[in-house]
Amino acid sequence: MKSICRECLWTSDERPPRCPNCGSPRLLSHPELDTLSIAHMDCDAFYASVEKRDRPELRDLPVVVGGGKRGVVSTACYVARQYGLRSAMPMFKALKACPQAVVIKPDFTKYVFESRRIFDKLRALTPLVQTLSLDEAWMDLSGTERLNGGPPALQLVRLQREIEAETGLSVSIGLAPNKFLAKIASEMDKPRGFTAIGSEAQALLATRPVGILPGVGAVFARTLISDGYATVGDLAAADPKALVKAYGEYGLRLNRLAHGQDARAVDPESERKGMSAETTFNEDLTRLEDLENELWPLCEKLATKARRDGVSGRVVVLKLRTDDFKIHTRRRTLPIPTRTAKTLFQQGRDLLKRETDGRAFRLIGIGMADLIEGEGSGSDFFAGDEDRALKTETALDGLRARFGKTAVVSGRALKK
Repeated sequence: MKSICRECLWTSDERPPRCPNCGSPRLLSHPELDTLSIAHMDCDAFYASVEKRDRPELRDLPVVVGGGKRGVVSTACYVARQYGLRSAMPMFKALKACPQAVVIKPDFTKYVFESRRIFDKLRALTPLVQTLSLDEAWMDLSGTERLNGGPPALQLVRLQREIEAETGLSVSIGLAPNKFLAKIASEMDKPRGFTAIGSEAQALLATRPVGILPGVGAVFARTLISDGYATVGDLAAADPKALVKAYGEYGLRLNRLAHGQDARAVDPESERKGMSAETTFNEDLTRLEDLENELWPLCEKLATKARRDGVSGRVVVLKLRTDDFKIHTRRRTLPIPTRTAKTLFQQGRDLLKRETDGRAFRLIGIGMADLIEGEGSGSDFFAGDEDRALKTETALDGLRARFGKTAVVSGRALKK
């Protein structure tokens, strides 16, 4: 099988420009279609698409999901993207570029529900599903042909049709021999796209900018370009030893990625690497006390969620955004994992003290990384304070569940 019609599921070993059965040009064609089994699925403009589905009158309008004028864009629909709007853009810039945009406050309860509906369909095909966020995931469909009645490509075409028919939302899919190429493929034909990449990967990547490689952010990309590596092809042609000498162990990974090689397995256990809570201020803040008063309720919110989800974090992460929209993160590894607001606040406040030097901040966030299941304190020497705080906060969880969230309020929360 080298071709599948994405409209009527016609299959053939030929590669015609249109489906001879229904006439559709929406054919998935690739000479290695039967042998590819790693997929990446990405929901198209997920939050905005959910809102448009629920409010049909918004179908042809530029829709932005995000915060107020001082917040940022969470998702911009494809109409809005024609005006240059994109995720993480400051809202005031988005509204300046597209004053007629319809701004909708995020409704994460609704988005989580739709995400679960979609991911349940993925897991019905294979247990090897690794989610990256609410709207994207990798899948390994190796060895599922007999169970699901066809090769992975055919299974995924059916899946794409089923998701759209049952949820009213569209997804784009990439199919390849590894995770890196699958993600590249899923981004090549959005929205409602389906692209396969096989042995032609290195030639396909050669002219692409180095910024498409995972782990290469804007700063590192500028470094690579200044060192003479502007394209992926430049990295593929480089001596691996020279890359290791210049960039350490990651230099070797860059060379492998440039050749289309990625040995990472689809790992369901790697679904969640961290969790966080953040808030954007109505007015910029500079004083430590004011920032601490914003930090505490975030710590309570995050710790409550961690206890509810049954996880603890080995690393505390403080996030700050200055008035020039630059993001600053500071991390601290703990002697024992935590799931309490007390520890999060103590560590977050200590990190915060080092950053309050008169700069104005517009956002603060607190996060947990390197998550583990359960409490993780055991009999560690440092566990006493954490255990006592956990008992207290767990008791408060029970009181709030029984009598409401405002039944017990901390003194610091009242300061805010």
